[in-house]
Amino acid sequence: MKRLIILITLFSTIQSCEKKEKNMITQNSDINSKNIVEELTKHVRHYSSEKIYGFRYENFNCFIEIYINDRLCYKDFRDSKAGSSFDINHCIYKSGTQKLTYRMYPAINGSQNVAKFPESTYLTFQLETYDLKNESADDIVYQKYKTPVVISKDENGNKTEKFIATGREYYEESFEFEAQVAYQLENFENARDLRKLDSKVLEEKLVKQYNVLRDFYKNKEYDNIAKTSFNSLKDQFISEYAKKETIEATWNELMAFYKDPSLEMQPIENYKIVFFADGKLVALMQTTNENRLRGNTSLWAKVNHDGGLRPLFLNSYFYIPKGKTEFEIY
Repeated sequence: MKRLIILITLFSTIQSCEKKEKNMITQNSDINSKNIVEELTKHVRHYSSEKIYGFRYENFNCFIEIYINDRLCYKDFRDSKAGSSFDINHCIYKSGTQKLTYRMYPAINGSQNVAKFPESTYLTFQLETYDLKNESADDIVYQKYKTPVVISKDENGNKTEKFIATGREYYEESFEFEAQVAYQLENFENARDLRKLDSKVLEEKLVKQYNVLRDFYKNKEYDNIAKTSFNSLKDQFISEYAKKETIEATWNELMAFYKDPSLEMQPIENYKIVFFADGKLVALMQTTNENRLRGNTSLWAKVNHDGGLRPLFLNSYFYIPKGKTEFEIY
């Protein structure tokens, strides 16, 4: 009997150690849910000029994904005939030449998917800035862009234009623009090119890591959530020149979702491996065609919000710093 008790105790200890090892996070070891606001605030600097860059856009008969410097910066799968704007500082690492890549998908009648682009499809961009230290000044427009067209003439010489990708199922193009920012973020130049890893090994590691993250949210491990959220939040707040009140309000809002008893983590499934930042970042992206879910990673939940269960996206990406072998979370 004594031997049986010892064996049971030993087995329980092994299980406990395995669980601890599985959920052990080595990055940002000094960060927890109580000090994250103070630690994030320490990294933000303020300047005499604090420019925020953004694009105003108009899309017609299409859904869009927008990448800045090969980072997914914005998406619109809600309305195929719309116009809006989005800020891009969090995707700008430093001053100089930046690259915007847009991806277009056919859609008409508001939110209805269709197979191919109609002739009337187009997408326009207008690069603008405003300065947080001079909010009374007018926005400055730097650059305008419109998707290319094919021009044809009838027998009477009348010109007609149609979208260059008419009849196609997908269109992608890029253009460059200049941006001058006061800050400088640590980009992923010193990270390993994950495209060079064996795809099966990479997938296995990613699935394992996403499930570890999923357990953090499911089990309400707020300190581990803080550790794994810190890197991306830090860059976001640095690039936005955020004040402590903003950082605190944002973290409290996130925590309200994480603590909500209705939070229901979804399984890691129906995904594909997608690389970002020239192969330095990787994610398991959802393969669904459901418009409210498209363009997000496979880490997500359902939570009671605005009178019903809504998707909550916990988008997380992974990279491996040079000289290391294990993932860090971004």
